Amino acid sequence: MAGCFVNFVVWFSYLSLKTVNGKMKLEQIYTGCLAQGAYYIESEGEAAVIDPLRETGPYLARAEKNGAKIKYVLETHFHADFVSGHLDLAEKTGATIVYGPTARPGFKAHIAEDREVLRLGGITIEVIHTPGHTLESTCYLVSDENGRQVGLFTGDTLFIGDVGRPDLAQKVVRDLTQDKLAGMLYDSLHDKILPLSNDIIVYPAHGAGSACGKNMSKETTDSLGHQKATNYALQPMDKQTFIQKVTDGLTPPPAYFPANVMMNIQGYESIDDVLNRGMQALTPEAFEMAANETGALILDTRAAQVFAKGFIPNSVNIGIDGSFAPWVGALIEDIRQPILLVTDPGREEEVVTRLARVGYDNAIGHLAGGFQAWEEAGKETDSIQSVEAGEVPALLEGNPDWRILDVRKHSEYLAEHVEGAENLPLDYLNEHLAEMDSNKTYLVHCAGGYRSMIFNSILRARGYHNLIDVAGGFKAISESGLMKVTDYVCPTTLAKGNAANNGQVLNALNGETK
Repeated sequence: MAGCFVNFVVWFSYLSLKTVNGKMKLEQIYTGCLAQGAYYIESEGEAAVIDPLRETGPYLARAEKNGAKIKYVLETHFHADFVSGHLDLAEKTGATIVYGPTARPGFKAHIAEDREVLRLGGITIEVIHTPGHTLESTCYLVSDENGRQVGLFTGDTLFIGDVGRPDLAQKVVRDLTQDKLAGMLYDSLHDKILPLSNDIIVYPAHGAGSACGKNMSKETTDSLGHQKATNYALQPMDKQTFIQKVTDGLTPPPAYFPANVMMNIQGYESIDDVLNRGMQALTPEAFEMAANETGALILDTRAAQVFAKGFIPNSVNIGIDGSFAPWVGALIEDIRQPILLVTDPGREEEVVTRLARVGYDNAIGHLAGGFQAWEEAGKETDSIQSVEAGEVPALLEGNPDWRILDVRKHSEYLAEHVEGAENLPLDYLNEHLAEMDSNKTYLVHCAGGYRSMIFNSILRARGYHNLIDVAGGFKAISESGLMKVTDYVCPTTLAKGNAANNGQVLNALNGETK
């Protein structure tokens, strides 16, 4: 269920989860590129939206189609991995923004008390304060018209197969530690979640691929009873053991997370203004002038191999048909950086919107007519050499000082890699750039070709020219049978003696296939 495109019909994946006596409607709106689940609940003409994304169109369209009025925008916490759409949605509908206890937003909102009950048409929504992932983290328990508890919207407190990482809020709140937060999470789960009925359906904010947990399932809903039986974090254990299990093996969160938290707390510019600015169509001459005058980053969102054949010098390639927004957040360090866009014609609005989802609001225009217009204007271009996997052995044999560089996650590399390959994960390129030798030639690959082109484009823009991309990545190398690959190590084997590694490898293999 991965949809991230601007066309409303396929932008999101809708999963109709429950209709009770034809009265209550409950839908999950899942966005694959962020592995994020928002929710739409409706009863007797009143609706609530839980954890909406930045753009308001899908939620407004859903309510209008059903003749309903959005009464509440319910936030489970101050999100770190995306900028929520609560402000624009409330402004356009008159809905009340709701947070749980201890939240202190910089805008008008209802701060609910623990166990407070909200009425929505003929149903009720109980506010359950569950600190641990963050201090204000809150779950919402929905009961139908007959008073039967049917759904628990857990945000980042409880995922399918995992719980929220307890190390993010410490970046924002002084004197917090991940151990303190993990202890709070233990209490929240044992005092408020585990006592609930097994029949209740758990609706989390994320699935596999999100950086908000380490062992999330690809499934996006489950019964609470099944989670009690299978989720490692819900098994019987004392608090100290729980703290050790949920904190062990946590990798550093993406660099943009703290900035997104602050935008969600303090407020942000309207998505309409962001779109108007980013949708400015610029001629090649105006585009070039804007780049020179503003120092803007040129972000090219075309497919990797299309980009390799020709691009504007110093462009960075992050393809729109992939985990676009998370990679932007991980690699573009300044969230306020002016950005000029090169896109496939017709996809400009999609790109601006997906940048805004993670707080990159300073897109200042796009190249009208795309890269073709730049070429036709006679402007300077650049390219990156790309070779097929079958060519690699001969290149290495003829150039014994060349190196193979694997830019997949370290957990992917440990599971299986080309013998002799070096590993420099794209995730931490900015921190480990000094490890690259600009005098060496590197044959660069990832899993399927998406990440390696990001890597190559960033380094080329920084003056590294001895880089050759391996089209198709490790998958193509392995399938060619021409190079020796280490024996595959099952993630469960890697995990022996260190349960956290299991989650890291599983997330890597589930969420990174390119």
